[in-house]
This record gives sequence, C-alpha cells and structure tokens, in this order.
Amino acid sequence: MIEFLNLFSLPVLESSLRLGTPLLLACLAGLFSERAGIFDIGLEGKMLVAAFFSAAIAYSTESVWLGLLAGIGASMVLAVIHGLASITFRGNQLISGVAINFLAAGLTVLIAQTWFKQGGRTPSLPEEARFNALEFPGLDTIAAMPVVGPVLANLILGHDLLVYVAFAAVPLTWWILFSTRFGLRLRAVGENPAAVDTAGINVVFLRYMAVLICGVLCGIAGTYLATALQAGFVKDMTAGRGYIALAALIFAKWRPWYALGACLLFGYLQAIALRPDLLEAAFGFKVQVQLLDALPYVLTVVILAGFVGKAIPPRAGGEPYVKER
Repeated sequence: MIEFLNLFSLPVLESSLRLGTPLLLACLAGLFSERAGIFDIGLEGKMLVAAFFSAAIAYSTESVWLGLLAGIGASMVLAVIHGLASITFRGNQLISGVAINFLAAGLTVLIAQTWFKQGGRTPSLPEEARFNALEFPGLDTIAAMPVVGPVLANLILGHDLLVYVAFAAVPLTWWILFSTRFGLRLRAVGENPAAVDTAGINVVFLRYMAVLICGVLCGIAGTYLATALQAGFVKDMTAGRGYIALAALIFAKWRPWYALGACLLFGYLQAIALRPDLLEAAFGFKVQVQLLDALPYVLTVVILAGFVGKAIPPRAGGEPYVKER
C-alpha cells in the first residue's frame, strides 16, 4: 500500500505540475486557434523555435526577459506564416502545420550550430538567464508547518513565474472565450464564419487574432522549456509535446478547464515515466515506460471512438473561408 501511495508523493506531483506546464500553454494555444476554425499541427514547431531563440538570446544578453521576448517573437513569426498560408492563401492547414514543424526542427539546429558550434545546442544558461523559483516571504516558516507546510512550500509555492502564468491563463482563457464579445465572435467564426461575415464582422481579422494568440502562448511554452524546465536548448527538446498538447486538446473537448485536467494527467504520466522504480515497487512487475508515453494518444483515440462521450470539433475547423460575392 505504501509503495502505491508513493506514486502520488509530493516529488511526483511537483514534477507533474512542472511537466504539465508547457503542455497546458500549448494546449490553450491550440484551443484559441481551433476555436476560430484554424487547425494547428504546428504547435510543436512554434514551441521548438521559441525554445531555441529564448535560450540563445538569454545566454547572449544574460537577460531571461529578453529571452522570453525573443521566444514569443520567434513563435509569432511562424504563427504569421501559418496564418498567411491557411487564412490569406487558403492553403491546407494540416500541411502548413507539418511544414512548420519540419522547418523549425531543421532551422533551430542549423542556426545553433552556426552561432555556438556545440552540435546544435546552446551553452548552459547561467542563473540570471533562467526563470528560477520565486522566493515568497516566510517560505521557510511555511515549510516547517506540519502536514500542510510541505504541500504549500513545494507543490503550491515552489515554482517559477511561468508556471503561475500557465495556470492563470486557464481562467483567463475561459473568461475571454465565454464572457467577452471577442470570445463569442471567435467561437462563432469557428462554427459558422459565413453568418459572422453577414453580420459585418471581419472573419479574417478574428482568425489572425486567434493565430497570433496561439503564437504568444506557444512562445511562452517554448521559453519555459529552455529557460525554466531545462538550462538551455538541445536538438528536438520539445520531444513531441506539441502533439501531446493536441491530444490533450481533443481529450478536453476544446474546453479550458477540461484542458487543465487533461494536461495535468498527461504531465503526471510523464512524471511517472521518469520514475520506473516507483511503478515496479507499486505493481510488482516492470512497467514499460513506452506504454506511459503512448497513453495520451491511446486515451485520445478512446475519446474519438466515442467510448467516453464525443469530441466534436468546431464545425468550420480546417476549412478556409471564401467570402461569397
């Protein structure tokens, strides 16, 4: 019994929050884009290019804030390219997203090798070029409290700024999408763009806004990977997180609060995969780590098959809008 409870120990739950943070940011990014009718397979590429440029600029300037701006800027450049391809030129959104992923994978390694000559990676970032855990006043006193002290000190208060930004983005996203005129119009564009256009609302502008918001959130996610979760950029460091975020988005049925739960679940699976000794002690046999890595996609297939309700995407998703003359 104790071995099983170790699967939910504070270190595991803390790792779940840290590993779930980039998934959550990328999932919310995809939520904005797809709610507006623009499917974005390129979340992975945007995160990757943001991770590289944030690490490169943070190392060169020794400023993590300039690194954050560089990461967001690089991600938004790819977001604009995706918008031009899928909105302005009405190209295939899935192909555009895949092209962005391939472009980012090759471009980041090429530039990293050109700039730093370290095999496609950046040098290790110093402390001033990273997002470190925030120092709350009285944290030592809180940690010394029985029972709740370690939970508050490690699980709630022991994180860097971008973790709190990610979790604050969930209620903010819900409020924007469901309590503002902009959000109502954005969701309407993803369901029936012709009706929105008939009402005199600019469909192209709204879709570009959604794509740009997606770029900002992916930029923060990539920056978090390179300057908080790790101390620099390495080749393909996103490791499929963009695709897992898409799986979480489908699993959450395009809803912000469900997205939070899905990303925490997938973050927990990643945290457990890093501790195979806990799994073996809890179940008495060796559990393949690859099985845990595949679980997000398996759960998504279960949802899509209709076994746990239906995941219905926006009706106009993936279709370029052609204004009737």
